Amino acid sequence: MFRKLREYAKEAYDELMHKVTWPTWKELQSSALVVMVASFIIALVIFVMDISFENIMRFIYGLFY
Repeated sequence: MFRKLREYAKEAYDELMHKVTWPTWKELQSSALVVMVASFIIALVIFVMDISFENIMRFIYGLFY
């Protein structure tokens, strides 16, 4: 059992160190900026939907009071 676990760890290390292409610092910064902008846009869309739904529900409830 420990032999299989040790073999798995060795292969995982070998793959991470020799087969994986890691991004550069500039690529990481660029990707982080894209994620931040996309997150902001999605948050803004959800905020607008929430405010719109709130106003629609107030209007509908106002018809019955």
